Amino acid sequence: MSADSTVRRLSALSTASSSRVLNLIAIAEANAENEGHRQEPLFLSRPFNHCLVLKHRLRASEADLFATRRAVGTKIIIPFERRDLNAGGHSMFVGQKGFEEIVRDVGNYHDEEALKRDLGVMRLIDDLPSLDPFLLREHLRCSDVHADACYFAISETDRRRMHDFAARELSRLAMMASSGRRHGAANRMVGALLSHSVDEKLEPLRATLGLRPAEFSEGVFSWRGFLYYKWCLDEIWPQMIRALKGIKAIAPIGRMTPEERAFLEASKNSILRGAKAGSEEIRAILSVYDTAYANLVERHEPKLFRDFLLGAPQLFLDIGDRMGAISHISGFWNHGFPMGAPRTVSVEELIAIFRDFNASLSRNSNVQDYGDSAMMLETAAAPRTMIQDGSPANTKSAKLTAASAASRQLVMALLQSGE
Repeated sequence: MSADSTVRRLSALSTASSSRVLNLIAIAEANAENEGHRQEPLFLSRPFNHCLVLKHRLRASEADLFATRRAVGTKIIIPFERRDLNAGGHSMFVGQKGFEEIVRDVGNYHDEEALKRDLGVMRLIDDLPSLDPFLLREHLRCSDVHADACYFAISETDRRRMHDFAARELSRLAMMASSGRRHGAANRMVGALLSHSVDEKLEPLRATLGLRPAEFSEGVFSWRGFLYYKWCLDEIWPQMIRALKGIKAIAPIGRMTPEERAFLEASKNSILRGAKAGSEEIRAILSVYDTAYANLVERHEPKLFRDFLLGAPQLFLDIGDRMGAISHISGFWNHGFPMGAPRTVSVEELIAIFRDFNASLSRNSNVQDYGDSAMMLETAAAPRTMIQDGSPANTKSAKLTAASAASRQLVMALLQSGE
């Protein structure tokens, strides 16, 4: 475990986006009186349950920490002083050489089961392309890891940034739920909806949807997720367009063999096609949300929207993976090749970057798309707790596959019921 004084001021991470940083220190401080935070922790070890977890672009000096080459790692930082992040901290990467022994030493574990459980959670987090709270919760649930809702809140920075977007989305519903009193209703509803807690401010909305309190809490989490993904796509896509233009135009320095030239050209086309397909998948899933929401605010028919919210978390596995890939490519490219700077990269470096991008885009390439026509032609998938041969879905991969199948079933049912 290394002393991390190179992290560009840890205090800056406290204002980073939800998809890049999981700030367990801030979550602990905000939930000091919340029994759920203590009773259902994300990590059983107290030091790890009060740390910073972030997706980190690996520097050249960090590549040798891993047995295999990778472009992004999951970094865990335990600050020297929780109340003074500028003091720096100790850091490690999930999966680095000697990782298990480092976790054992730092975590102060009293038994092997607790160590095994936390190692498993860390590896599950490392599997993900981003730390967005909606993808994270569903990914953990598919492996029977359950933590309190407070660990899956949108960061304060993101809540502030997406407030106006959410207010525009909810303005018509706020007026409807408040019996036509528009003034201040949207702002109150947005503030309550984006908070991780569900309180009396949303009671008119619960009554409109006809949900019991427990169902409403889950429904609000789903709703918050779709607002978050719609906002993220609006924010990221212009940057992604710039990145794709750069990818298409770039040429490495130095000589290339015919094989390298062919590989880079094929990789460019694959990345462009994959990004287009990923964005279309995201928009198709969001359009199902839009259809269900329109039934509520335009036709005053809450049933479709209510059913959508209760089943929608399954969709976060697909939409979160695709959004994570787009965010990764956009962020990596625009950071590495900022506007106006010369784009100099060797053949070997560009091949490694393109391989990483294609790997990100192909994470769920086997999942069928959500277009209306495809959904109407699709045969019924197996129940989400079973594998295709009927045996229990006990493995992580089987559960993830089953959850994606259930997601497609959900969308198909919603499209049919909305006709």
